[in-house]
Amino acid sequence: MSDALVQARGLRKCFGDIEAVSGIDVDVRPGEAFGFLGPNGAGKSSAMRMIGCVSPRTAGELQVLGLDPDVDGPRIRARLGVVPQQDNLDTELSVRDNLHVYGRYFGLSRAAVRAKATELLDFAQLTDRASDKVEPLSGGMKRRLTIARSLVNDPELMLLDEPTTGLDPQARHLLWDRLFRLKQQGVTLILTTHYMDEAEQLCDRLVVMDGGLIVAEGSPGDLIARYSSREVLELRFAPGEQHGQRAAVDELAERLEELPDRLLLYTTDGERALSAAHQRGVRPVSSLVRRATLEDVFLRLTGRSLVD
Repeated sequence: MSDALVQARGLRKCFGDIEAVSGIDVDVRPGEAFGFLGPNGAGKSSAMRMIGCVSPRTAGELQVLGLDPDVDGPRIRARLGVVPQQDNLDTELSVRDNLHVYGRYFGLSRAAVRAKATELLDFAQLTDRASDKVEPLSGGMKRRLTIARSLVNDPELMLLDEPTTGLDPQARHLLWDRLFRLKQQGVTLILTTHYMDEAEQLCDRLVVMDGGLIVAEGSPGDLIARYSSREVLELRFAPGEQHGQRAAVDELAERLEELPDRLLLYTTDGERALSAAHQRGVRPVSSLVRRATLEDVFLRLTGRSLVD
């Protein structure tokens, strides 16, 4: 893909004897939102840091914006916007001054920085807080300011690491709206997230990583169709009772998963499966038919065990 903004082949990153990224191939197309998903330690952040030209690759090929990060790191970084997982704003400065100072790092004139700050404050819905110090702002406001700051240099490519972690639903949806507007304006987005609904909302394509490898790639819809069923029937029981009901419903699903208090039946028709379960004498405490989600895919591919 000669037109890819990011192209990696056999990309590897090692820290001593630990291989964090184990030879992955990635292509990110202009104007799309591309996601890295995976449990802790999967290699997402290591891959993002190599793309962001702040961590050298151990092996493999990598081009970002048509340039080699080993040679052209400063030129690439000048065309990137970076939103780190933790806000690193200057809390002693005002909202507007955070934008002014950051813009000067890119060599923008004072007049250009002032005009850009006004534009970005409006974009982030922070115009009425422009003169306030950063410290007392809410988490959502700080996150919007961090995103606004990353846009000072009109980046072609934005890297966002867990952009909405810790935010309430209203703040998350407002940030989704801001990011969607950026994509409409032609900005290419690469993000990591632990929120599967966020990945479904924002990502055109994504990869699921586990153990330093890419275990699946595609659009959210493609991945759901490939690795899950159309619907999921959840049958909840008193803890421990679900195991005795498994044999009665096993044939009703393409795949069945047993959890401590429920059975998950992956099927094309959840209501039909529920009716058949009732006919077989299965009486759960409660039942739910829902559409399959990216979270079902994620858990199938990476497991339910906690990874530290």
